[in-house]
Amino acid sequence: MSTNPGKPRIGVSSCLLGDEVRFDGAHKRNRFLTDVMAPWVEWVSLCPEVEVGMGIPREPVRLVRRGETLRMVGTRSGDDWSERMSDWSRQSSATIGGADLSGYLLKANSPSCGPFRVKVYPAKDGPPTRDGRGIFADRLMEAHPNLPVEDEGRLNDDRLRENFLMRVFLRHRWLEGPAVARSAHALVDFHSRAKMLILAHDPGAYGGLGRLVSNPGAGEALETTLSDYESRMMQAVAEPASRGRHVNVIHHLMGFLKKVLPSLDRADILRVVEEYRAGTVPLITPLTLLRHHLRYVDDAWLHGQFYLDPYPAELGLRSLV
Repeated sequence: MSTNPGKPRIGVSSCLLGDEVRFDGAHKRNRFLTDVMAPWVEWVSLCPEVEVGMGIPREPVRLVRRGETLRMVGTRSGDDWSERMSDWSRQSSATIGGADLSGYLLKANSPSCGPFRVKVYPAKDGPPTRDGRGIFADRLMEAHPNLPVEDEGRLNDDRLRENFLMRVFLRHRWLEGPAVARSAHALVDFHSRAKMLILAHDPGAYGGLGRLVSNPGAGEALETTLSDYESRMMQAVAEPASRGRHVNVIHHLMGFLKKVLPSLDRADILRVVEEYRAGTVPLITPLTLLRHHLRYVDDAWLHGQFYLDPYPAELGLRSLV
């Protein structure tokens, strides 16, 4: 299994790629997606509102709370699109599941696509709350809990952006490896490469996943192990890693330098690591220095670590966190 995987397939709201599918016939092109990410991923785009026949242009809709349920209704006519959107979303989620997607980017604040903090209006007069989720996003996330999902607004946060793309490429590696091979060998190999990346996010999960892999079983037991591993792995990396945990992993990797690097050079690395811990330099700074010296270490396990190459370096993500 390569540590430099091919292009992951990412679902995306069509308007974010520049398609003129918005209610007003416009688009919401996001240049980070189209100009920076595009060379490294394969987009799978759709617009749920167009797919259910709402037309272009169309009356805007919003989420309205009626009792215990959320309805998607026209802002002027009150036409209720909830059942059509819900039924289509459930059906399409099954198709999406077969598309081997590694992630999904959705339009923020959309009553159909918004995954987080979408406006919900009361049935009668009153201010909206920000506690909703678009109907399509809700069905998608319910059907595929291991799928990394973000909206383009949250990608403005450097840490959330880095974490989302790390998860996308990690899931892609999973789909290329154990998800295809369905073998204990593929699982053990994958976990061996993922160890430091998991440790950087969740030391508790790091130990638990190691124990899970140590006895993967066979047949139905192996299938259960693979399913459990995928879920627990993706949950473990769901939140951005802290500076302290990155420092912990760097210290682990520095252990390989004890026999090949003079103490004064190791001290230089430690100085830069502490600058990173203090927030004065980005993560790329100590990692670049570390990798410069690690190239003299002949160890396949070390150089196979996903942590050292979590995504294409050209994305420049570790220069911002």
